[in-house]
Amino acid sequence: MKPTTRILGSLREVSAASWDALAGGNPFVSHAFLCSLEDTGCVGERAGWIAQHITLEQEGRVCAAMPLYLKDNSYGEYIFDWSWAEAHHRVGAAYYPKLLCAVPFTPVTGPRLLADTPALRQQLLAEALGLARRTQCSSLHVLLPPPEQAPEFTHAGMLERASVQFHWSNPGYPDFEAFLAQLSHDKRKKIRQERRKVRDAGLSFRHLDGASATEEDWRFFTRCYNLTYRNHHSSPYLNLEFFLELAKRLPENLLLVLGSRDGQPVCAALNVHAQGCLYGRYWGTTQFHSGLHFETCYYQAMEFCIERALHRFEGGAQGEHKLARGFLPQRLVSAHWLAHPQFQDAVRRYLVREAQGIGRYVDELDEHTPFRADALEV
Repeated sequence: MKPTTRILGSLREVSAASWDALAGGNPFVSHAFLCSLEDTGCVGERAGWIAQHITLEQEGRVCAAMPLYLKDNSYGEYIFDWSWAEAHHRVGAAYYPKLLCAVPFTPVTGPRLLADTPALRQQLLAEALGLARRTQCSSLHVLLPPPEQAPEFTHAGMLERASVQFHWSNPGYPDFEAFLAQLSHDKRKKIRQERRKVRDAGLSFRHLDGASATEEDWRFFTRCYNLTYRNHHSSPYLNLEFFLELAKRLPENLLLVLGSRDGQPVCAALNVHAQGCLYGRYWGTTQFHSGLHFETCYYQAMEFCIERALHRFEGGAQGEHKLARGFLPQRLVSAHWLAHPQFQDAVRRYLVREAQGIGRYVDELDEHTPFRADALEV
């Protein structure tokens, strides 16, 4: 019997146990994470993220699911399609609404089609494409799925788009010095200088999880988070209520790094970890100190990975500066379908050129590896 399809206007329409049984332990597509966004108003009609989650059900059991949103803008996505929207606008065509399968405000790789078999994943895609057509959406986008699933999206008629992030790998370093020993002399020297400047400024750091961080800690972190957005002339997407909910629902998955000077908090960074991977998310500071960003966001997180034997640290979107600090470029993919055949064809040609440029970019970065030529794996 073919599974039946439901479109959910809220994640509360499905039990946490049913959804999480498909999420595979990934925190960002967990019921707790996505429901916290809904419950605190970070997503919803006012935020321009209207839930259209798809579930497939068979014999009273949810056997597949897809986090899906109807969007009337392209904010908070990190795989940018503003030029595609502008192209639609120039010829008088509507680009919004569109359908988006992604984790809101979170540019991390992970499962998007929550199903165990290719057949169920293909049915989820077919249902999403059918929904896009029925609701006259301009397009369907699936952002940062597992790269190995890319052929499944192209098989469904979607276009593959390449992008790059910088990830740090931990092959089993016994300590931070062992990592530094693998770097070239100039990169090793620079990192030591950066860390020394932070220590000499009198800054010290604490690592907290969701259970040990107090509401005062979260209020300070939220202040730092808001300052970062304002310094970039942007509006923050998340709020204190969301961070407090996350601390309650996923306490063991959070790493809150707090930096202090003379007993007063100065900076903070929030990371999420699960399944051997640490994901760098948000940071901010109330004071400027040379090297503070790198210490708070990268070096403290690396030491945490080494201590916990986490094998990968995804530092988030952008950041070519991460290369000099031991992060290496990783090719990622997204999948896109546009309803208008001429736009689909134009985007197809554009993505071919873009992928070629990204390939050359990654090749050039690989030639400037921060690691010693004779470095051996630990």
